[in-house]
Amino acid sequence: MNQQEIDERYMRRCLQLAANGLQNARPNPMVGAVIVSSTQQILGEGYHQRCGEGHAEVNAFASVRPEDEPLLKDATLYVSLEPCSHYGKTPPCADLIIKKGVRRCVVGTVDPFAEVQGRGIQKLRDAGIEVTVGVLEEECQWLNRRFFTYHREQRPYIILKWAQSADGFIDCDFQPVQISNAETQMLSHKLRAEEDAILVGHTTFTRDQPQLTVRHWPGPAPRRIVLTRQRPLQQLIADLYRHGIQSLIVEGGAQTHQSFLDAGLWDEIRLETSPVIFGNGTPAVHLPANARIVSSRTYGDNSYTVLLKC
Repeated sequence: MNQQEIDERYMRRCLQLAANGLQNARPNPMVGAVIVSSTQQILGEGYHQRCGEGHAEVNAFASVRPEDEPLLKDATLYVSLEPCSHYGKTPPCADLIIKKGVRRCVVGTVDPFAEVQGRGIQKLRDAGIEVTVGVLEEECQWLNRRFFTYHREQRPYIILKWAQSADGFIDCDFQPVQISNAETQMLSHKLRAEEDAILVGHTTFTRDQPQLTVRHWPGPAPRRIVLTRQRPLQQLIADLYRHGIQSLIVEGGAQTHQSFLDAGLWDEIRLETSPVIFGNGTPAVHLPANARIVSSRTYGDNSYTVLLKC
C-alpha cells in the first residue's frame, strides 16, 4: 500500500467519525480526526460531538493512552477539515497539534470560514510540521456541504423537495392528497431532522396546514418558514443567512419551487414519484436541465430520486 492509499484509508475513517456529529455539531462543521503511529497503529481518534465542546483533534488526542504519548513525535494526524487557528468557544486546535509534536498532518480540505481559510495549515507548517492537503477533498466537502455553501455563497444549502403522481401532478383535481407512503414519510422526517429550516408557500400553508415536524424520526424539528408575496425571495435568503440558517428544505407548492428554480437558488432536488395516475390537478415543476441524478431508490411502490446541480 503506497502513501496515497494509506492517507485515503485513514481519511475515510475520519469521515466515518465526523458523520456522527450530524445533528449536534451544527452550526459547526462535522469533523473527524485519527492519530496514526509510524507503524500504522491507531493511537487515538475522535470527532466534534457537540457545538461549544471539544473539536475532533482535541478528542482524538484525549483518547491517546499515556503510554502511547512518546509515539506522537513520529505520528500522523489525519483530520477531515483544516484545524482551526483562532479562539472561538474553544482554543485553536493548531496550537494543540503543535504542542503535541506530531510529525505530519493530513488535511481533507481547507476550512472556508473567514477566520481560518488556510491559516491553520500555515501555522502548522511554520512550526515545522509536514502538512498534506486535499486527501478525499470532494468527500470531505460533500459531508459539510451545508457549511461550505453557507460560508462560500452566503446563503443556506437549499433542497427542493416534492412528491408527484406518475403523470406529473402534486395534487388530484387541485385537492391535497397523500402521495408519500410510510417509508418515504419516515425518510422525509429524517431529512427534516438533519436540516435547519423548512419552507412552504403561503397557499400550501393555508390550504394544507402542514405540521412540518419530525413525528416519524428522532431529532430536532426544523424552523418553519412561510414564503409570502410581501417577502421577496432574495430578501428571505439574505435574512436566513443573517440568522445563521445553513440549510433549507423547500416543500412547495409548485409556484414556490418554480420561483427558487428561476432564481437559481437550489443545490439539491428530492423527487418522490408514485405510480398513481391523477389525470388532473396542479402540475409539478419540470426538472431543470442542469440537474443530474446521483441516486434513485424504490420504497414500496414509490421511487425516490436525488439530483444535484451540475
